[in-house]
Amino acid sequence: MPASSLSVVIITFNEEQNIARCLTSLLKIADEIIVMDSRSQDKTEEICNSFGVRFVSTDWKGYAATKNEAISFVNNEYVLSIDADECLDENITKEIADLKEIGFQGVYSLNRLTNYCGKWIYFSGWNPDWKVRIFPRTKVKWNNELVHEELIIPAELKATKLQGRLHHYSYNSLQEHRQKADKYSLMTAVKYAGQGKKASIFSPLVSAIARFVTMYIFKLGFLDGKAGFNIAYISATSNALKYSELRRLSKKQL
Repeated sequence: MPASSLSVVIITFNEEQNIARCLTSLLKIADEIIVMDSRSQDKTEEICNSFGVRFVSTDWKGYAATKNEAISFVNNEYVLSIDADECLDENITKEIADLKEIGFQGVYSLNRLTNYCGKWIYFSGWNPDWKVRIFPRTKVKWNNELVHEELIIPAELKATKLQGRLHHYSYNSLQEHRQKADKYSLMTAVKYAGQGKKASIFSPLVSAIARFVTMYIFKLGFLDGKAGFNIAYISATSNALKYSELRRLSKKQL
């Protein structure tokens, strides 16, 4: 099978702290890089232009829609979708380079390892964290979910797990984690309300306790030390927010 070319797509908004690290990790394997930016107000565009990528500025349309739009700009069949706060380690870079030589087949999952406030997280339900990130653009698309978008992958496409790591630099502070977790929880509540889901008066408390116990005890979050406690606690309180908001939205619809 002939060698394959690889396009990379990244969606961004105010990613000046992350984007250079991400782009640097892609230089050895990317044949083209498309950055789909949602009107960043920092130095994201300046940094991207210094790497010679194709920078497209557009209005925000949601995660899935923006990623699908980015894919529409690529010239190669195979795409690597990566977030600005992620980067490839040396092992996975070599794996991808080897795959390019023999030709891609099916889809490929990358195991994401998260750095949380300067600490790598090996438990807490965050590791392993497999994500399909390399796929053929004509056969695979992102779904239209408001939040936690996923790829729609035909059953006939074989999935292969790569051995290297996708490094994820998630949060630099507890405040940043809190803000993003709450944002996703509110968006998920809107999604659930649209699906007709309901929440009882006990749902916020029960869901918070269940989330904390699951992450900190059953998923061994305590082995991640103080970071594991903070992850479980913020996840629990944001889960309570999600179901409180769902109750509010459900009452509003009555």
